[in-house]
Amino acid sequence: MNLKRIIGLILVIAGVILGVAKALGGETQSGDWTIRRSDIPGRVEFSLMDSRVGHQFHHSSDWPASDFSGLDFSKSGRQEVHFAIARDAGKFECEGFLQDGEGAGLFHFVADQKYPQEMKALGFERIDGDKQWAMAIHDVSLKFARDIKAENLQGLDTDKLIAFKIHGVTPEFISGIRSAGLNVLDCDKLIAFRIHGVSPEMVRSLKQAGYEPDADKLIAMRIHGATPEWVQQLKKQGYEHLDLDKLIAFRIHGVSPDFIGQLQKLGYPHPEPDQLIAMRIHGVTPDFITGLQSRGMKNLTVDQLVSLRIHGID
Repeated sequence: MNLKRIIGLILVIAGVILGVAKALGGETQSGDWTIRRSDIPGRVEFSLMDSRVGHQFHHSSDWPASDFSGLDFSKSGRQEVHFAIARDAGKFECEGFLQDGEGAGLFHFVADQKYPQEMKALGFERIDGDKQWAMAIHDVSLKFARDIKAENLQGLDTDKLIAFKIHGVTPEFISGIRSAGLNVLDCDKLIAFRIHGVSPEMVRSLKQAGYEPDADKLIAMRIHGATPEWVQQLKKQGYEHLDLDKLIAFRIHGVSPDFIGQLQKLGYPHPEPDQLIAMRIHGVTPDFITGLQSRGMKNLTVDQLVSLRIHGID
């Protein structure tokens, strides 16, 4: 074999070795794990930590105990454990110990090399090593991806798919919202629904009360606490079927059923919604009204009360 062929063979071998090293580097990730008891029946608090130079990661959440095949969390005393958690995106191979159902150890994550290609075939691209790692942790399965894609949502991509798993936007949740009478197609709106607590039950309750809320109104209601239960309390005070913007403004400025009840006792049985908001904005409190009435000013209108406060008269 001549020198040229030998050098060529060396370069080929070096290239193969480098490719294998890069592949292994992309496929495996190691760190520490801990298991603690969870307050949720049938689950355990599972934490993964990776503190390599220039890369720090800590994820902790409640995982189904059934994911830890072969582990007996009810067993007392110390036990050495070896277990694997398989996801479509890859496998977590773990070893360590449990002491009375809690413990710690080391993990190695091995990415599934077929997963990015299979996800790409479904329309979910740009899955690098970090993203595949996250998709394994949050169990973004191929079935989940297929089921969500079938919902024909707007703005759906790989990042949204991960966010859906993190916040609990499932096909069942989407179906529930739609069956309640609201056809939401925007991914960001669905994520906001889950973050702020917009549920099918809330949509259905408002629909039954005669409202036609859109997604933004529902989110604003939840952010400010204008719940169906709170709306019912206002109804008992004589404020039935208020405009949704007024209900939100009531919550923002502190117009509560208790505030309305105190005004009624002071001789103001049913101020207009805008008057109630103005009273709260300008500080016309029950104590302020009581103080004026104790000085003989008993027949002031709401507008007069607000004017006194605007001009700084105590």
